[in-house]
Amino acid sequence: MTIRSRLVGTGSYLPEKCLTNAELATLVDTTDEWIVQRTGIKCRHIAAEGEFTSDLAVKAAERALAAAGIEASAVDCIVLATTTPDRTFPATAAIVQQRLGITQGFALDVQAVCAGFIYALSVADNFIRSGQAKTALVIGAETFTRLLDWTDRGTCVLFGDGAGAVVLQASEGSGSTEDRGILTTHLHSDGRYNDILYVDGGPSSTKTVGHVRMEGREVFRHAVVNLAAVVDEALSAVNLPIEAVDWLVPHQANLRIIEGTGKKLGIAPEKVVATVDHHANTSAASIPLALDEAVRDGRIKPGHMVLMEAIGGGLAWGSALARIG
Repeated sequence: MTIRSRLVGTGSYLPEKCLTNAELATLVDTTDEWIVQRTGIKCRHIAAEGEFTSDLAVKAAERALAAAGIEASAVDCIVLATTTPDRTFPATAAIVQQRLGITQGFALDVQAVCAGFIYALSVADNFIRSGQAKTALVIGAETFTRLLDWTDRGTCVLFGDGAGAVVLQASEGSGSTEDRGILTTHLHSDGRYNDILYVDGGPSSTKTVGHVRMEGREVFRHAVVNLAAVVDEALSAVNLPIEAVDWLVPHQANLRIIEGTGKKLGIAPEKVVATVDHHANTSAASIPLALDEAVRDGRIKPGHMVLMEAIGGGLAWGSALARIG
């Protein structure tokens, strides 16, 4: 018998305010044409004053639980990926746990920036497969715009706020690739490149939050190569060809990276879920946001094979292969 973590529900939430490229052009030296040409982004959502990462996470989690038909009281594990916690401590996951009325199990945050959701999914999957949890809530949530320097057009045009969530449940499988659930996950990091994408602040160093700093060309170069490699790693682990993948759900960082990775892998553009145009890069929230959108509009159906991948500061990257439903 093989224990699988089945993805039984998805949910997402975007703040009400949407900042368009034209509006952004009144704040910084840029244009709609410049942003769309280089990133594919047309607008990004901005959390309201007083709206915290936990608020976004709770709304996404509630929608995922409703989609799964599961009461919050059944959840015994919450893994929340975020770079923008409500507080230095406690974990934002604990705040979400309290807000959902969950009094059992455990809750923890994972910090791997844009790769955070893949890391969180892997952590929760391992808890389920080891028997330490039966029902897990995996969330990616960010108020990333609060880390931006709004005078730096190289970064402020790229990011937005949002949250996405999935519900995982322990299920018996045969051990084959026909099983529903997570089939394999793969995580990597390389700290030699920690200074090409980082925030120039922190409680131990500057005692401030700081702002995002990025060497865009270097990040792009590493992203396309590493993402293609980690996708190949996932497929090799379960002995499947790329043709077996129904959908690629990548981190929504930049349309050029998404298209470059898809081309390198030989995946047809129509099999790639791209939502970066209307919510920008929401860091750890971007994959579950895209996944939920494609599930709800009917593109991704039960039984479909979905490949997810992401890269972020660290550098940290990873992939997850799952059969939905």
